[in-house]
Amino acid sequence: MKAPEFAGAFFPAQPSETMDTDDLVKREFCLRADMIHLNHAAVAPWPQRTYQAVADFAAENARQGSLDYPRWLAVEEDLRQKLAQLINAPSEDDIALLKNTSEALSVVAHGLPWKADDNVVVSNQEFPSNRIVWESLRPRGVTVREVDLTVESSPEDALLQATDKRTRVLAISSVQYATGLRIDIARLGAHCRRHGILLCVDAIQSVGALDVDVQAMQADFLMADGHKWMLGPEGLALFYCRPQLREQLELHQYGWHMVQAHTDFDRKDWQPATNGRRFECGSPNMLGIHALDASVGLLLEVGMAEVERRLLANAALLMRGIAARPRLELLTTSQPGRHGGIVTFRHKDIANDVIYRHLMSQRVLCAKRGGGIRFSPHFYTPTEDLERALALAEWAGAE
Repeated sequence: MKAPEFAGAFFPAQPSETMDTDDLVKREFCLRADMIHLNHAAVAPWPQRTYQAVADFAAENARQGSLDYPRWLAVEEDLRQKLAQLINAPSEDDIALLKNTSEALSVVAHGLPWKADDNVVVSNQEFPSNRIVWESLRPRGVTVREVDLTVESSPEDALLQATDKRTRVLAISSVQYATGLRIDIARLGAHCRRHGILLCVDAIQSVGALDVDVQAMQADFLMADGHKWMLGPEGLALFYCRPQLREQLELHQYGWHMVQAHTDFDRKDWQPATNGRRFECGSPNMLGIHALDASVGLLLEVGMAEVERRLLANAALLMRGIAARPRLELLTTSQPGRHGGIVTFRHKDIANDVIYRHLMSQRVLCAKRGGGIRFSPHFYTPTEDLERALALAEWAGAE
């Protein structure tokens, strides 16, 4: 078999000065005409530039292997810079490229110096990754305080009231994966900074969907997988650690890539890297790096303010459509500022299993979450797709 011709370019095409967002969307998203993708809160489809970056990478590897590895490293550096820009981190040195959000949470949870009777405050709506990792500390005498967010007061009030002088970490998702509830992270961050509590933010349901500013949040740690709203592949995640805290996290993974002089293989003495690379023990996921670099490049080209505006408009359209249909009940709050791209609802007369099977049979990609059906459109999702999905949900099971 002949090796594929090397396409010759790994870097995404430069932004067109004349192409507006609507034209960009038409060029970049080419989903099947018979399907509606409303599952970005799970696994997102790739833009065309991401597909092309992966195809080009594979073609070059098949033709010439790692001949141009220095250029691959340049893409890795470019991705760190883009991710730092995406969350407004002070520097690309603050970004580590890990396998997933769960690994990043584990780096924090098992890197901090705990004392018996310390406690961690979490919510009762967290994805298992942001609960199990803290519960794993119980043999060390750490208590996990699970806060009910469905309270008459604000969820922030409930979380903060659960903290005390023994609270080391407040761990919270910026947007809850099932209900879609959006948390005022900046308010939590201000309180935590004043009281010496570390704020750990699982931002997997907001980075790439909403305009995230890790400095304004005053987050100490923030992590997010690339395969949801960032429109990238599985197997690669960003991890932000506030620079003042990097060396306070005890390392439990070691290897050639996490040392300061990581290209000097003959050197016998070593020390951990002073930047985010200290959390990356081994060889980088170069295929994933090329893909995510392309996807994040698209988001930055559109601009996160515009991405957020369009995404929230799509969520609002769904919420209005649900409210206008007597057979459907909205479970996600429609209060401004309290939701992102996740909209969860239920049918008043038909079981969730039936609705879910019907929607999937009609190639409406969605999920069962939070006691209902979860739709999660992105900024590029056509409004006609949203309207059709609601109509299919309303009349599921009808004769």
